[in-house]
Amino acid sequence: MKTDTLAKLACAYSGLVWGLFWIPIRALAGAGIDGLWATLFFYAVPFALVLPLLVLRWRPAVSGGLWLQVLGLVPALSLVLYSVSILYTDVVRATLLFYLTPLWSTLLARLFLGEPITPLRWLAMAIAIIGMLVIFHADSGIPLPEQPGDWLALFSGFLWSVASILLRADKGTHALDLLIQNFLWSALVALVLLVVFGPGLAASPPLDVYLAQLPWLIPTVLVVVMTGVYASMWGTPKLNPGLVGLLFMTEISVGAITAALWSGDPFGWREVIGVILISGAGVLESLWEMWRRRGSAAQAL
Repeated sequence: MKTDTLAKLACAYSGLVWGLFWIPIRALAGAGIDGLWATLFFYAVPFALVLPLLVLRWRPAVSGGLWLQVLGLVPALSLVLYSVSILYTDVVRATLLFYLTPLWSTLLARLFLGEPITPLRWLAMAIAIIGMLVIFHADSGIPLPEQPGDWLALFSGFLWSVASILLRADKGTHALDLLIQNFLWSALVALVLLVVFGPGLAASPPLDVYLAQLPWLIPTVLVVVMTGVYASMWGTPKLNPGLVGLLFMTEISVGAITAALWSGDPFGWREVIGVILISGAGVLESLWEMWRRRGSAAQAL
């Protein structure tokens, strides 16, 4: 399988994982670890898990210098702000506002990397946005930013677009080193947010509440969260940022389906049509390339 195809699958998988983020974060809130405490605890677990990797990979961490830190910080800031937004607004509103990402990414890639915006890319973005609006009942009003969580979601989406540009411009940093720095910075950003905007250390839930969550949180982080972030760190640098944004929109489909299954949210014809449109937009360019290759092969015969 070609690297380009693997990178697309990796980004689609990473979007799928992001579509599941709301489940453990809301579960922590339901267990009594809410607000910024839930966000800090959620990222403290992978922070602890990557520390042994940092010891093994200390040479690349040092040689990567400030550039590696920037590559770790910007995606981490995006992830943490998105996680916080889920706690302070509806999952639907957070997802919609975050997923203006393909538009930001396409425009930034054109401006800073000189990458062309093809008619097929515009078509794919239009199909994806239509699918998104169908799911989110745009006929009854588009949920523009109103609450603090809305603005966090919007800003986190823009930051992920910036991160995809930086990763695209990177010259071969190993995905494992990007993963390590991402989770180190994620925990630090979550801690800073808690110190600056939180209710204070005295408001922390008891230690036994945290410990009771570890049996399910550690495997969730290992199997789902860390693999999803690794996939994004590996696949994003290999693809056009606008295409990455489209592939990440698998989160919307996954979020809509899981919310229907576990939160009782509706999943009717709107959601089915929206999922089909979003999924189709994500694979449109790949299908077009396959069709062109087959046409060229047929002419060669």
